[in-house]
Amino acid sequence: MSSSIYQNKVNSLSKEIQRLEAKRADFSKQIAAKKKSAATLSSSLKNAKGSSLTSKLNQINKLENDAANLEGKRAEVEKQISRKQVDLNNANTSLQKELAKEAKKQQEEVQRSQKRIQDNYNKQIRKLQQELTSKVAAQTKLISQNEMIKQDDIQYDVFISHASEDKETFVKPFVDELKKLDEGLRNSRFGIVVISNDFIRKYWTNHELDGLFNLEESGVSRILPIWHNITKAEVVRFSPSLSAKMALSTAVMTPEEIAIQVKEILK
Repeated sequence: MSSSIYQNKVNSLSKEIQRLEAKRADFSKQIAAKKKSAATLSSSLKNAKGSSLTSKLNQINKLENDAANLEGKRAEVEKQISRKQVDLNNANTSLQKELAKEAKKQQEEVQRSQKRIQDNYNKQIRKLQQELTSKVAAQTKLISQNEMIKQDDIQYDVFISHASEDKETFVKPFVDELKKLDEGLRNSRFGIVVISNDFIRKYWTNHELDGLFNLEESGVSRILPIWHNITKAEVVRFSPSLSAKMALSTAVMTPEEIAIQVKEILK
């Protein structure tokens, strides 16, 4: 049964017990009155004689009988109260059990509802994360493709391998001259190597030169050496194959003259 049925039963039994207790109280009041009247009459028997005495004795007897009858009724009411109290205690116990059962059921429903809400929230979060991941991946791919396109669009006319010590004395002014002749260099790809004693001593410049030789062997690039403050004998000792290539020399030409010559070679 539901808790409301037990609650109604508890309320009904409580009212019934209150009614019986009021009835018991009324019986107790009547019994007390009867006994008081009988006691008053008993105290007056000393002065009574003849018919007066008989009358008073009869009255006392009747009052005592009435009080006894009332006590019997009161006793019956008290039994009813006891039975009703047992029923009330049982009803209260059943009510508490049903209330606990309903509270547990309600708590379980709340937990299920919270779980549904949490699961739906987690589902939405996962969906948003997946969408965000997809968008980031798409954007990253697009950026990567754009970067590749940009890289593919970049073309260099020449790559100048040189030692840093030669930058100010020759390479920088030479590059400035090449920039002035930029239009004449757009359709050519050369590896210009500024050979000097500083160049020969450095690891990275030698590494760059090896890379240019590898490209030349595959037909991708050509090497154009420029000798700077170095003799042919020193170049031969460094690289016989490089010394055999046609070279320009800063010993007999200015950076401007070498740039003009490079332009002619690259046409």
